[in-house]
Amino acid sequence: MGDTGESGIIPLPGPDGHRQRPPDAPRPWERTDRAQAALEGATGPEPPAPPRCPTCGFMADRCVTYYGRHVLLEPDLRVPAHRVPPWHRWYVDSDGTAWNSRDDEPAPGAVCRVPHRIVCPALRLEEAGPWVWLDALRQEREHRARRQADGATHPGTHPRPRPLPHAG
Repeated sequence: MGDTGESGIIPLPGPDGHRQRPPDAPRPWERTDRAQAALEGATGPEPPAPPRCPTCGFMADRCVTYYGRHVLLEPDLRVPAHRVPPWHRWYVDSDGTAWNSRDDEPAPGAVCRVPHRIVCPALRLEEAGPWVWLDALRQEREHRARRQADGATHPGTHPRPRPLPHAG
């Protein structure tokens, strides 16, 4: 190796030991990662595409997950974790990697991020669920979408949202 001109490939045992997996070849856990991403909603657009919701067009914060997929999180929105439905509580580590706590009970005082997909104004009623404060946030997003469509707001900006109602 190095200056000697030897190959950097380390032969593996077996008849195809000299072959190396191409960099773009699927990993054995690829299907599991895709299933986990779909289950948790980490289906955001991959870079270099902009972090824009494909349904409503709003910009969001895009974070990579530990399994390599991207999730769109509501910008500048951190809420008490007990107010967010299970499987929708996202936390972002100091390196920017997002992870979903699934149905684990949040620690007292924990604050989490909200995925855009549960407050998207294009969300169908049967997908929305019974969380009152999320309904208020969806209404705010819908109001913002109307203003954006009327040209009152530039599509990539995040106007300051109105305070959320106290929903208990």
